[in-house]
Amino acid sequence: MRKIFCILSCLLVAGCTSFDRNPYDGALRELRVTAVYPEGYAGYLREGVAVKLSDRNTGNVYTALTDAQGHAGFRVAAGHYRLSVLDLPDDSAVFNGTIEQVDLVGGDKDVDVALKFSKPGTILIKEIYSGGCMQDPPATGTYADDKYIILHNNGFETYYLDGLCLAMVAPYNSQAANPWTSTDPSGNIVFRDYAAVPDCIWMFPGSGTDFPLQPGEDAVVAYYGVDHTQTYSQSVNLNRKGYFVLYDMVHYPGNKLHPTPVPGDQIDQAHYMKVLKKTGTNTAVVYVISQNSPAVILFRAPEGFDLDAYLADDLQSTVQSGSITYSKIPWDDWIVDGVEVCNMTEATKHKRLHTDVDAGYIGFSAKAQGHTLHRKLDEAATAAAGFERYVDTNNSSNDFYERETQSLRD
Repeated sequence: MRKIFCILSCLLVAGCTSFDRNPYDGALRELRVTAVYPEGYAGYLREGVAVKLSDRNTGNVYTALTDAQGHAGFRVAAGHYRLSVLDLPDDSAVFNGTIEQVDLVGGDKDVDVALKFSKPGTILIKEIYSGGCMQDPPATGTYADDKYIILHNNGFETYYLDGLCLAMVAPYNSQAANPWTSTDPSGNIVFRDYAAVPDCIWMFPGSGTDFPLQPGEDAVVAYYGVDHTQTYSQSVNLNRKGYFVLYDMVHYPGNKLHPTPVPGDQIDQAHYMKVLKKTGTNTAVVYVISQNSPAVILFRAPEGFDLDAYLADDLQSTVQSGSITYSKIPWDDWIVDGVEVCNMTEATKHKRLHTDVDAGYIGFSAKAQGHTLHRKLDEAATAAAGFERYVDTNNSSNDFYERETQSLRD
C-alpha cells in the first residue's frame, strides 16, 4: 500500500480566512496524489515537492509535500478543486503539472499528476500593459490606446530578436467559451496540437543579427508610437528611441495614432514590426490584444523550418471556427514564452495556453486604472548575475503580480 501523507485541512496552509460555516455540510474527503515525472526524468523523484490544492468555490489553498515516492495527501471538505505541482530542482529544469477539475463531492479519490519538463527561458515576457488608464479630469472616461509589452533577456548570452514572432491565442478573452480544448474523465485539459491565433502574427524585423538584446536588457513593443502623456497624464510615453511598434498601414489603416516616417520621430522605421500573417478583418491594432485578459505567446519556428511557406499554405496553417479563420502555431518546439491573463471580475475562466507554456495564469482585476502585469524579480539570481533576472517557473500564478502603475512611468 502506498505511503500517504494525510494532512488535516485545519493544519494545511491556507491562503484565505476559515469558513464561517461549512459549505459542504461537514463532509470530509481524502485525496491521494502521486506526482509522475516524465520518461527519462525519474531521477528527479524525491520528497519535499509542494503540491497545492485550490478550492474552486472559496479560493482556499492547501499545501502538502510529497514523500520519497512522490505521494502526498489531503483531507479536505467535499467540493471541487484545482490541483497543481511545481518542482524547481535546479537552474536547468522546471516540472509543472495541473489537474483543473478534481471532483471530491462524490467521495475519496486517487489521482496521478503527470509532470511536464521544460527549461527556464532566455527571452521572457516581462510586462503586459493592456488595461489602459483614466482620462484626466474633468473627463470621466477611460483611455486604452497606450498598450505595450516588454520583453527581457533573462539569460547570459546575447539574444537576437530578428525573426521572433508575437501573437495572441484564442479565445480573445478568458471568460469566453473555448472550442480549442476539452476535458478528459480525470479532469485534465486536453489541448489540440496547436495554438489557435486570431487576427494577426507579428514578427520582429531584421536579417538575423540586426537587433541584439544583451543579458539583462529589455525590448519594448508599443501598440502606438506617440507620447500619450501629452493628453493623458496617467498614461505613458511610447515615442522613444529603440522601442518597437506594431505599425502596418496596409493591414491596419484604421490606426490614426501610429508614428509616421517623418523627421523627428523617435521610433525608427527599422523598428516597425512586420505583419507575418493576417487572417482577421479587424483594421485597428487597438483590438489586437484583449484589454483585460490576453493570452500572449512568443514563438520561433524550429531551425530549418520554412515558416513563410507554411503560413502561405492556408490548408496546412489555418483552421476555421464559425466565420473566423485562425493560424495554427504548434505548441511543441515552437513556443519561446507565454503568459495567460484571466479577468478576475468574471467567474468563468477558460485555460488557453498549454500547460507546458504556462501551467497557471495571472489574474487582472483593475482595467483602466493604469495597472500592469509584471514579472517578479528574482533577487538572489539578480545579485549573483549582476543584472536583473526574473522568476521563470512557466507558471504565471507564481511568476507575475499586478502593479498599480506602469513600469515605464518610473
